[in-house]
Amino acid sequence: MNSIRPVERRLYQQVADQIRALIQTGHFRLGQRLPAERELAQQLGVSRPSLREALIALEIEGAVEIRMGSGIYVSSSTERRSVSSSIGESPVELMEARAMVESTIIVQACARITLEGLKSVRQILESMRTDVAEGRKPVELDRQFHLTIAQQAGNGVLTRLVGDLFDERHSPLATQLREHFETPDTWSLALSEHEAIFAALEARDPLLAQVAMHRHLEQSKRRWLDSEPR
Repeated sequence: MNSIRPVERRLYQQVADQIRALIQTGHFRLGQRLPAERELAQQLGVSRPSLREALIALEIEGAVEIRMGSGIYVSSSTERRSVSSSIGESPVELMEARAMVESTIIVQACARITLEGLKSVRQILESMRTDVAEGRKPVELDRQFHLTIAQQAGNGVLTRLVGDLFDERHSPLATQLREHFETPDTWSLALSEHEAIFAALEARDPLLAQVAMHRHLEQSKRRWLDSEPR
């Protein structure tokens, strides 16, 4: 008779468990400011990306407060919200997965893209420029940009995968992460990276397109990890 294997907790959840235990045992007191991320990561023996995701998860739970320009504090309230695995996958791992998948897909897209396909991507990019210039967040246009490129490769399964991975940005964990670290400047940088991707597509240069796509998704991940909370 086969036994049911327990669901393995995500790495950021394991790190959150460590911090939660330190709070519960009084190592970090209510209202206390936590050490800086780099120092805390060293103390716990974990990576900064996993620590940052854990802190966001704890903020959703109500265990810590992230204060702009001040730091991260243990919540003075003893109330906690129930948080399950439904708050989302690791945003860092999702961006790494997107980089691997989409930088491969775009090679095929370069070989197969039609003039109509190029026109569609160009129109989406122009709409994104307008939104960014007017201070709007072009999230849906960003999705259309990546999805339209994937469609040019001619594989419906991969297109659906690109859409599913992108839509994980709406999970509670990724949403909270964006609230703290996404700014008009990050959208301007993303736009310039999209323009580089389109230029490579238009030139039908698969190597350049692959590099541009991978760089864009890698830089998107770095903007989440290296920025200070706002």
